[in-house]
Amino acid sequence: MKILMINKFLHPNGGSETYIFRLGSHLQEQGHDVQYFGMEHEGRCVGNAVNAYTRDMDLHSCSGLSKLTYAFKTIYSIEARKKIRKVLDDFGPDVCHLNNFNYQLTPSIIVEIVKWRKQTKKKCKIIFTAHDYQLICPNHMMNNPGTHANCEKCLGGHYFNCMKHKCIHRSRAKSMIGTVEAYFWHWMGIYRSIDTVICCSAFMKSKMDTDPTFQDKTVVLHNFCEKTDHVKVDKKEYVLYFGRFSWEKGIRTLIDACMQLPDISFVVAGAGTYERELSALPNVTNVGFKHSDGLDQIIREARFSICPSECYENCPFSIMESQVRGTPVLGAAIGGIPELILDGINGRLFESGNAKDLKRVIQEMYMDEDKLQVYTKNCVDLQRDTVEGYCERLIKIYGT
Repeated sequence: MKILMINKFLHPNGGSETYIFRLGSHLQEQGHDVQYFGMEHEGRCVGNAVNAYTRDMDLHSCSGLSKLTYAFKTIYSIEARKKIRKVLDDFGPDVCHLNNFNYQLTPSIIVEIVKWRKQTKKKCKIIFTAHDYQLICPNHMMNNPGTHANCEKCLGGHYFNCMKHKCIHRSRAKSMIGTVEAYFWHWMGIYRSIDTVICCSAFMKSKMDTDPTFQDKTVVLHNFCEKTDHVKVDKKEYVLYFGRFSWEKGIRTLIDACMQLPDISFVVAGAGTYERELSALPNVTNVGFKHSDGLDQIIREARFSICPSECYENCPFSIMESQVRGTPVLGAAIGGIPELILDGINGRLFESGNAKDLKRVIQEMYMDEDKLQVYTKNCVDLQRDTVEGYCERLIKIYGT
């Protein structure tokens, strides 16, 4: 099978890139032919046979005339249509697997794929993995950065709320562009050409299904997690948080709980806005940002880890990475987090944004050694999809 992976970034940049690189690598190992389309970049590590990529666009650093031209290019890209057509004509994929494409590549690539299918009479599936809420919410996150609150006002096609509340980088101009982009492609109906939308949580599926365009096309596939050896280690006397130090990750609530628990030691690994506040707490040790190899032992030796998010998380890797290493997780009951943590069985849940409740459950987990051992055993026994299992399901989606 010939598979064209489409993502705006073709260099290591975040979760969607980790996803496409690992999927592509495994699919190639299984004998499938995989090529990639996206932006050119000095760090690009995958590609296609005709070396056709769009020019790199940095939407954060543009100025002057670039701001005006970028405004149009983020809605519709003639360049992206021309470049992907070269790849389609040369490669002739059986599947075009879309990932993050808005703003840099734009949905105009779907227009070209559809045109190419009609002209060549090629039966090429268009599959989309939703890594966030980009097709139903112009700021992709379903939150308002100005009020630090989750928001569903744009659901049902009411995209004007994005501009009204300045939901993209708190900028009226950028929010207006995002609003126009959402309305334009909604009116064009181009997303009806997508055959299947892969959602990494049932929660995300429920939100995608609010748009009639996707109701009969969504499927749930929780993210895969790499296998790891269950090495028995001696747990140390600390509670772990690893990830971004930002408001949507619940760091303010975590700081409040840490301040009320001076006798419990916390280790945090990451970087972000609240780094100074965390590092100033006497019972918190900040070990800084760590890559996966550097995190392994820190995760294994923690009594448990915390995922205190206040945004609509989908399928956090931090939870699965803890569980496969035999470390239970205390998670906020929001988004897709409850789909990964069975409260009182392999971890605990608390009310998102409630520092008092977080403090209470931290104390309960920390002090009850017997229950912690049960949670740990259940994490070790937990079966999460590996990339092998995930790809088996994915190939069925490609083929149906």
